[in-house]
Formats: sequence, structure tokens, C-alpha cells
Amino acid sequence: MLSPFLAFLLSALILCRIAVSQYSSDQCSWRGSGLTHEGHARDVEQVYLRCSQGSLEWIYPTGAIIVNLRPNTMSPAAARLSVCIKPSAESSGTNIYLDRSGKLRLLLREEEQAGARVHCFSIQEGAVFIEAVLHQDISRRITAFQYELVADLPGTNSLTAPCQPCSDTEVLLAVCTSDFVAQGSIVSVEQEEERSSVTVSLSRLLRQKTRVFVSGGGRAKRWTGLVKMPHQCGVRPGEGDFLFTGTVRFGEAWLGCVPRYKDFLTAYREAQRLGTNPCHVDTD
Repeated sequence: MLSPFLAFLLSALILCRIAVSQYSSDQCSWRGSGLTHEGHARDVEQVYLRCSQGSLEWIYPTGAIIVNLRPNTMSPAAARLSVCIKPSAESSGTNIYLDRSGKLRLLLREEEQAGARVHCFSIQEGAVFIEAVLHQDISRRITAFQYELVADLPGTNSLTAPCQPCSDTEVLLAVCTSDFVAQGSIVSVEQEEERSSVTVSLSRLLRQKTRVFVSGGGRAKRWTGLVKMPHQCGVRPGEGDFLFTGTVRFGEAWLGCVPRYKDFLTAYREAQRLGTNPCHVDTD
């Protein structure tokens, strides 16, 4: 018969192992195995991720997991965040839903994940519910995706109002809050399945948080790069000088507010006169 101390130690070790198997997360990324559900195929495991970006990998999926994505600091602005997920090209073995108060909405079927396309939704639409698809052989099934929490910046909400023109107020705010801000022109447009890939040439780069635009060198310094936007926006090359603003998602630049540069200057100088500019930029 076990002594009280050994019994206590054994129960503590068991609880510790359970905790590790259920919450093998570093708060940003999670990697787990469905083999912990073996014999309990209906188990639903809770996963909590509290970072602005990270990844998930679920090997040998069985049963289901609920992924709760939240920012690491809570504020009223958190309610306006969107979640974007990008499945890996090899992701399989599950269907992915949004779970809001027990009501499921299908987000991605198993066969749709291999396209590796980015899918975004409001953080208020619920947690990510990942349910294993029944297969006789689960040894080659891995569900994996990257995720990012992004702010609903002006002009970037292509989920509800793609290509909607920005007001002067939204343009000025976008200049202060966007991941990149630049002046330039459109060189070419390549139509893809669900988006346009736009090559831009920049005469001025006011800001970029990550290096999505590269310098062409030479005396007349210019930058070039690719930006993405919904294909229904109907953008065409060679239509003048623009102010480009937007966000960077999974290493790709997505356009937000894109006014003609002269219109931006008019709005900026008027706000400067009235003292209502949210921030200062060098327009000289």
C-alpha cells in the first residue's frame, strides 16, 4: 500500500501530465497530437493562444479542439480586431468552423485548406473549432496554420466593404496607423483567383514596418514592391500618383486607403490649418 506522501506525489505527477498534454502552448503557438484522444474520440480540448501572431500544428487529429485566440492585453479596441489564418499547403485531416456560443459556422473544409489562402473574420465571431474528419489512416494527417490578429484599419476591411473609398478623416488616420505609407504609381496588375497582385513604383517611402518594398538604388532613389487587393476593385496601371497605405499580413502587403496623392495633400493641408491632423508626416 502506498504511503500518503507517495500517493500525493503520484497524483500530482498525473495531474501535471494531464496539464501538459492539454495545454502544450507557449501562448503564441501550439503543437499537439490527437493520439492523446485515443479511446476518447469525442474529446474536445481547449487551446488558449494570447499573442498577435503565431501558429498551430495538430498531428494525427482525432476528436476536436477549440482554439481561443485573444490579444495579450485586453482593451475596448480588442473587440474591433480581426483574425486571419493561413493554412499550410499540406494541411488536412479536419474541418474548421467558427464557434460562437455553441453555434458552428463552417469556415474551411478539409479539401479547401491545401489552397493556403488567407481567411479573415472578426474576433467577435467566436473561437476556432477544429473537428477531425474520420479517416481509417490518420498517420499522414496534419492540420497546421499560421494566424495573425489585425486591427480593422480604415480601408482594410475587405470582408464587408471591399474597395470602399476612404473619407478624408479615414485617410489621415490610415497615414498614422498603417504598416506602410508611400507615394508612387501603379506599374502593372496581375489578376489572381481571388485577388489582384499590383506592382508599384514608389518615389517616397514614408514608413514600412517590415521590408516589403526594396530600393532600386541609383541616384533617383525609388522603391518597388507587390501589394495585394481584392480583384473586384478593378485597379489599372498608369493612372497617376497615389498615396498607398495598408497592412502586412503573413509577409504580404495589403492595400488600405489609396487616395490620389494630390487629394491627400489637399486633405492634409486643410487638417493642418484646422489643427485636426492625428499625426505629422513630411510632405515636402
